[in-house]
Amino acid sequence: MTSRRQTLALFAASALLPWPALAQTTFDHTYAAWDALLKKHVRWLPDGKQSRASYKGFAADRAALKTVLGNLSAVPQASFDGWSRPQQMAFLINAYNAFTVELILTKYPDLKSIKELGSFVQSAWKKKFFTLLGEARHLDWIEHEQLRPRYNEPRVHAAVNCASIGCPALRDEAFTAAKLEAQLEDGMRRFMGDRTRNRVRGNQVEVSSIFKWFREDFEQGHGGFKQVEDVFARYAEQLSDQPAEQAALKARTLGVSHLDYDWSLNDAVR
Repeated sequence: MTSRRQTLALFAASALLPWPALAQTTFDHTYAAWDALLKKHVRWLPDGKQSRASYKGFAADRAALKTVLGNLSAVPQASFDGWSRPQQMAFLINAYNAFTVELILTKYPDLKSIKELGSFVQSAWKKKFFTLLGEARHLDWIEHEQLRPRYNEPRVHAAVNCASIGCPALRDEAFTAAKLEAQLEDGMRRFMGDRTRNRVRGNQVEVSSIFKWFREDFEQGHGGFKQVEDVFARYAEQLSDQPAEQAALKARTLGVSHLDYDWSLNDAVR
């Protein structure tokens, strides 16, 4: 049993810790507060492949969102470095999506696309408007300097959401380490099954420009992918309902073309 003297000593020691260090002793890896906001303000469309975000609803709950962002910003690099790979990935994906919502709210409802938040000299994704792991960051830092190069997981492209119609859906739940694999795979299957963004037409497989912009990510061997056509073969049942087209996808005999990307805001009021 802990003595009164030991208890007082522990209390005195904890008082010397900086606030972020204290915060991380109780960091919520279930992301319950962020999860609650997503469940409240994100809805799947009837096809179950696309989602829409109620930015009006997020704006009404701005204080709760700010608390979520503050908790993310309070995580020190040392704590993050001690986490497992799934914990790190879930943290970075949630941070990307949550800070993207916050970025939209800085001008909402007076915008039709996230691109309007950028300029000729600096894109919206290069704006350093938040703190993460102890430094000022931008969204591209999370995606292109952390998630893509460090974890070799191409399905992350179906997890981070750029607040646009053309982007894979924003989930109505937070990512967690315990569910990360299932969430990544589910997100990829929904994305590949969305015929507005990926489909077979004639002797072509028409796919999202994501497969053009990040082709190398899908050709680095993860999941057995050696070429981007391997991705289409794996998700043949999502890309087409026709057995002949599925067979052609698996045989990798179809040509590949890329669809235009819709940068319109994924707003529920649309």
